[in-house]
Amino acid sequence: MRRPRPSLVQPTAEVFGLNRDRRRRALAVVDLRDLTWRRRAAPALLAILAVCAADLSTGKERYLAPLMTVVPSIAALTMSALGVLGVCTLGLAALAGLNEYDDVTAVHDQRFLFGSMVTYAVLTLFSAYVAEVRMRRAAAFAAVSSVAEAAQRALLHQPGPEVGPLRLAVRYASAADEARIGGDLFSVLDTPHATRMLVGDVRGKGLGAVRTASVVLGAFREAAYDEPELAGVARRIEASVLRNVPEGEFTTALFAEVTGPGEVGLLQYGHVPPLRVTPDGTVTVLDAPDPWVPLGLGRLAIGQPAGWTQPFEPGDVLVLCTDGVVEARRSGGGEFYPLERRAGALVAGSGGSAADLEDAVARLYADLLAHTGGALGDDALLMLVSRQP
Repeated sequence: MRRPRPSLVQPTAEVFGLNRDRRRRALAVVDLRDLTWRRRAAPALLAILAVCAADLSTGKERYLAPLMTVVPSIAALTMSALGVLGVCTLGLAALAGLNEYDDVTAVHDQRFLFGSMVTYAVLTLFSAYVAEVRMRRAAAFAAVSSVAEAAQRALLHQPGPEVGPLRLAVRYASAADEARIGGDLFSVLDTPHATRMLVGDVRGKGLGAVRTASVVLGAFREAAYDEPELAGVARRIEASVLRNVPEGEFTTALFAEVTGPGEVGLLQYGHVPPLRVTPDGTVTVLDAPDPWVPLGLGRLAIGQPAGWTQPFEPGDVLVLCTDGVVEARRSGGGEFYPLERRAGALVAGSGGSAADLEDAVARLYADLLAHTGGALGDDALLMLVSRQP
């Protein structure tokens, strides 16, 4: 049965690797907003139960009720200010009950009891204030991150599953850390000269990396239509980077273009070399005969970068990626992701249709996440490219 053809605009969450687990972790970073009130209150409630159990189990000879002062501090870590006050009120009632059970009636006991109650009340108010400050900062962080991530999504225009003679499938995932956004970039354009591709990785993360990525992509989208040679496109981008990007910042990049039948032209600027996977699963690393320095560092090199061509037949699949893929470590600090070993079995035979290519990139991305235990320490971009007959 013929598989349904994917829509021209794929869902953003699917393309950019925002699966349910990643969304849940992102929300957890922003003040645990995805958890229910019961789950956020659970640590403080368990602390109340633990203090009560410890006091009751040791009998009236041991007075452990003052340990209840740990409850406000624990509640402030996970709850809102109102939640802290609510839980601490319950803790105060439990404290009063324990005082009644322990029969605190002597004069020196009453003085100690008064001090512990005042301490508990002061800690409750201070913890409520800390919780309010924490939530405001989390909200501000969420707003800034959302704006920055939206800017990145807008910058990376997702191409359709077919551009010129090429079929495409893309997965992009931001790092699962507090930076959340980085400088991985890609673009595919069908120009009068050739169908041209760019995959790059800006040094660093955050809004600065997005700004540099915008310079590189903007220059590529202009030069790709104007320059007859791929080397001319790269020179235009290099000049734009030198003019508009702070000195010392650089971007690794891989340029590719498909002109005549049966081959692809490549130009490498310090980027991860692509792979070619044939229909039978044979994997070839397309290393540059003369690698060049990243964009932004051209003034440090002598000469000009040299492009080269490689076979690229219908049915073959090019695997383009960033270093977030090949440098992704196994959970626990183990080996890097073995893309060259894994790509053959996961990608072989997928170049026949856009649906097969989409399934292949989904398998490859899922295998990457399985290798890392579900979290990525850096941005990761995977792009599979095949050519139509």
